[in-house]
Amino acid sequence: MAVTGAVTGAALLALAGCDGGTTRDQIRIVGSSTVYPFTTAVAENFVNSRGLKPPVIESTGTGSGVKLFCSGIGPAHPDVLNASRRLKPAEFETCRRNGVTDILEIRIGTDGIALAESNTGPKLTLTRADVYHALAAAPDGKPNTSRTWADVNSALPAIPIQFYGPPATSGTRDAFAELVLVPACEAENPRAKALKDADPDAFANLCTKLRDDGVYVDKGENDNLIVQNLTTNPNAIGIFGYSYLEENADRLHGVPLDGVAPSYDTISNGSYPGARPLFIYVKKAHLRAVPGLREFITDYAKAWGSGGPLTRRGLIAASPDVRAASARIIAEGSILSAGDLK
Repeated sequence: MAVTGAVTGAALLALAGCDGGTTRDQIRIVGSSTVYPFTTAVAENFVNSRGLKPPVIESTGTGSGVKLFCSGIGPAHPDVLNASRRLKPAEFETCRRNGVTDILEIRIGTDGIALAESNTGPKLTLTRADVYHALAAAPDGKPNTSRTWADVNSALPAIPIQFYGPPATSGTRDAFAELVLVPACEAENPRAKALKDADPDAFANLCTKLRDDGVYVDKGENDNLIVQNLTTNPNAIGIFGYSYLEENADRLHGVPLDGVAPSYDTISNGSYPGARPLFIYVKKAHLRAVPGLREFITDYAKAWGSGGPLTRRGLIAASPDVRAASARIIAEGSILSAGDLK
């Protein structure tokens, strides 16, 4: 991380000069539906303890949130991005081209991409290879024709394959592809790793492109809708952040992946294959101009520790070293560089 000095005068002028010279007295946050409940919890405490206007928080999905966040500096543009994956180098470059040059990358904790089913479901136990062969559009280079789990693995029951999950703009879906589909694809297809850099489109078609024949149903950025669908279709599997599984343990249970069920401990210690970091990104140019923004991210740091209010909402606390590093970024204003993302 590089450290810059005071916010430039040009950035402050840009912030005050947009929208006919108006300013904004509320924090605006966009992005991940997975990070949304944690940011909302911080916002509730922020309002109660500081007496400032409540932040405006939109659950847009990470991908759509990045586009909004990176669109510019000023009151017309969000201050904070909730992200269930790290910024991509190309996204960072888009930000830079639009004048969003000084960004704080703050890891708030850890989460797991949970596969879940109804408590009245078949209690499937799957491998990443099973999921890849069930969901990939062309797992062997040919269109996927598997209709039941027995078609994928003869040891599994002959019930229809059905998934409910997030849209293509979701960081959860990106992380699911990276953590679950890609390892299985690369293990079974020796040419996959070479394709990743040489021909990204061919790699995506082989490894991460999902079926479009109704086996996978995009439920938008509403994870609660996935939960509802699982209760009415007990044979289906849902894909969402671990916190939604924990909140609905009376109705749902996690599907073990490679022999490991999603839980606080397995995600925290990294044994669960779907563990992933969660972030917020903050525009440094907005810290002085938007009332309460600096205090808001300070409150975030106070809430993400082990046994803190966010872990009671389902967040997996990061290690003490990671939490300390994130707190230093907030205190020192350390900004993200392109090299950090490589």
